[in-house]
Amino acid sequence: MGLTSTPTLLTTTLCATALLTGAVWCWPRLARTTWRTVGGRVGLLLATQLALFACVVLAANRSFGFYASWADLFGQERGEGVVVDHTPYGTGGQGGAGGALRVVGLRDADGTGGRIQRVRVVGRTTRIATPALVYLPPEYFQPRYRTRTFPVAVVLTGYPGTAEALVRGLRYPRTAHRLAAAGRMRPMVLVMLRPTVAPPRDTECADVPGGPRTESFFAEDLPAAVRVHYRVDRAPAGWGVVGDSTGGYCALKLAMHHPEVYAAGAGLSPYYRAPVDRTTGDLYGGDRNLRDRADLWWCLAHLPAPDTSLLVSSSRTGENNYKDTLEFIRRVKAKGVTRISSIILDSGGHNFNTWRREIPATLRWMSDRIGER
Repeated sequence: MGLTSTPTLLTTTLCATALLTGAVWCWPRLARTTWRTVGGRVGLLLATQLALFACVVLAANRSFGFYASWADLFGQERGEGVVVDHTPYGTGGQGGAGGALRVVGLRDADGTGGRIQRVRVVGRTTRIATPALVYLPPEYFQPRYRTRTFPVAVVLTGYPGTAEALVRGLRYPRTAHRLAAAGRMRPMVLVMLRPTVAPPRDTECADVPGGPRTESFFAEDLPAAVRVHYRVDRAPAGWGVVGDSTGGYCALKLAMHHPEVYAAGAGLSPYYRAPVDRTTGDLYGGDRNLRDRADLWWCLAHLPAPDTSLLVSSSRTGENNYKDTLEFIRRVKAKGVTRISSIILDSGGHNFNTWRREIPATLRWMSDRIGER
């Protein structure tokens, strides 16, 4: 029986009900103080609580799609995703302005020979200040590359997320180094941070009226700050953005809204319309134009197709966005200008193990679409 199947949940529920009923029925028989009866009570209570806990966990996983299968739960899913291009691709655009960046820490990148700098970015136009991690590949420091600039991928977490999770949990630097060393992608600089620039509020990468101008920070301040402090491509043809979950939605929105900044945007397990809930608060201040613009479905229907490349991912089993992702691909293809690609796994939940399987193909895809040709 599958992890998310109805028979699994029903069987677990029946077991929990039987154990609870048995505990009530047998409790008077176990009232004595011998070691057998005490052990029986402890065992019965433990078994009942474990069964009830399993019911809750299975129901939550079924609702939110954290893990798609038993193999996914135990980290045994190993097959990497494969990119399918639905349209041809190209490049284009111009860059943004305004930002300051200060290095506050430095350490070796785990086993890659590169460096990870812990930085603090302060937006000159938005006044947003947020920490980030910048991965510089080993080639950045090699004499033969001293006159070369490097393409940049801005890498975003989900909500709330931490930049450190992109290094240790999702292993972006290690994967990028492995692929570059094998000649499967060009070396690139990774700027890793969470989209939650005004914690604990989830701003969904929007310019909130009277609040944080998060979209402007990622579209203007961050690229400008990175260009000033690092030897990176200045043209948007050398810039891409990738993220998972909330970060995936943000990556798609930034690439669609700002093709003059990002030549490519990749959303791993993204959604296509920003939620409004207790974590976001009022994102639009009653402004219908802002609300519509944050809705990627509305953008596809009412705005000119942006000259950028997009990648989306999902799983046939385990992801709630599968049908929406197929529809998003269809609508982008119908516009005829934006390039669209996808990674569709047979099985995979909304979790790190799934995204680790998609990241190698995503980085190769990104490398093919940004930087020197």
